[in-house]
Amino acid sequence: MENMLPLFVVIPLGAAFVIPVLGLFRLEKAWDVVAVVATLALLAMSVIMLAGESVVVTWIGGYDPQTTGLTGIPLVSDGLSRLILLVVNGIAAAATIYSMSYIKQYTKTHLYYVLLLLMVAGMNGIVLSGDLFNIYVFVEITAIASFALVGYTLRKDALEATFKYLVLSGVATSFVLLGIALVYKETGTLNLAQIAGAVEGAEMGKTLWLAFGLILGGFSLKAAMVPFHAWLPDAHPSAPAPISAMLSGVMIKASGVYVLARIAFNVLGASYATGVLLMALGSISMLVGVLLAVGQWDFKRLLAYHSISQMGYVVLALGVGLEMMARGSTTIAYVAVFAGLFHLMNHALFKSLLFLCSGSAVYRTGSRFLKKIQGIAGPMPVTGFCTRIASLSISGVPPFNGFFSKLLITIVVVWAGHWALGLVTIAASFLTLVSFTKVQRYLVEGELAEEYATIKESPYPMIVPMVVLALLCATVGVLVPVYKDVLLGPASEVLVGGFDYTSAIFGG
Repeated sequence: MENMLPLFVVIPLGAAFVIPVLGLFRLEKAWDVVAVVATLALLAMSVIMLAGESVVVTWIGGYDPQTTGLTGIPLVSDGLSRLILLVVNGIAAAATIYSMSYIKQYTKTHLYYVLLLLMVAGMNGIVLSGDLFNIYVFVEITAIASFALVGYTLRKDALEATFKYLVLSGVATSFVLLGIALVYKETGTLNLAQIAGAVEGAEMGKTLWLAFGLILGGFSLKAAMVPFHAWLPDAHPSAPAPISAMLSGVMIKASGVYVLARIAFNVLGASYATGVLLMALGSISMLVGVLLAVGQWDFKRLLAYHSISQMGYVVLALGVGLEMMARGSTTIAYVAVFAGLFHLMNHALFKSLLFLCSGSAVYRTGSRFLKKIQGIAGPMPVTGFCTRIASLSISGVPPFNGFFSKLLITIVVVWAGHWALGLVTIAASFLTLVSFTKVQRYLVEGELAEEYATIKESPYPMIVPMVVLALLCATVGVLVPVYKDVLLGPASEVLVGGFDYTSAIFGG
């Protein structure tokens, strides 16, 4: 298993270098095949990793401290990283298959696949890296690829969104880099486990608090938490639909929420202050995001605002988990973390599906505005069906997956004694339902305009990933007792274990 870890970065990077060579010979079908095979291979490897050891560590260059006395750069696979790897590579495979037809409306499609694969390589690197500086490097690889993909259509709004995204992302990475420098100054290491060992049982000084404040602030911007969210509502709608699915479905999780959780739980440990901070960010994002979404008529922009809101649920649950750990309530902490990770996985499924459905609508009509594309579910029944499933899922309607994770988050927030925040989660869920009632009223049930009377369903490479994601939205909530001990349970134990991350990496 340990020999497999580097392949999560090597395979997409290798495919990204092969495709331009195929582009020189104009082998269009070949680069489609290379991209799809690479992402499907990564998905298969992610599934295989679930059956492996609880913690697998690969020391790059062979610098294993147990055998050489030297500490190299570790790639770490534990329960949490395996969950995020499965989510990232599953959505990447769906987006790549979808792109086979969708991206043909643009030019230079081989360069599109290069950027997509670089983004996947960066996210896999973030999830596996056990070194703070290398997390930063992989975050930058992911960001650079995503900048180009957001502006890929070269429309005026896309280029404007790219510029805003570039500037604000630059601010975030400056904060992170400064924080990393301060951490190295204070601890003499950038290895996450060694930093955790330095923090554990020690009184953190003002410099370290400042360092981690900068790092958490930077990654909160990457996660699009309010008030750091300004880049997302422009970037996500402007990108091609499969890239919107990647940005919302997995990138804000891998580049943002995952790193926040890893540092907050496994490096800083059970910090009451950090827990309260995450609870505040999560609850504000949850409510502000949905309020901004309710008035939107641009389908993709509406979905973008809901990404802010739905990530608020996840961060709120993680914050409650941290607070309960600090208070010694391990059971409540475990349930809160479980609920947050469950919703993170569910959000990846239904939000990616919604963006793919919006792309299908735009592919045939050329418009993103709900009043203009109303009624297209008639000539496009699969798109309409999948939109309905995803809308019910994100709105928290049983028996779809969003219902179970939202209900569990609400219960655990109230169980932790935060009645007001429990009411906020209910209010946000109700407003989400209101928002997506509008989507169903127009896109699914509305009267079809005469200009769209002759349109037909999108090609099979686009509808197959949509149908698969719709089936998952309908089943993963009901079937959670079947897979929780393999997927969500181990991931939750990693975070609730806190400083156990140190001993796991160094073989203690």
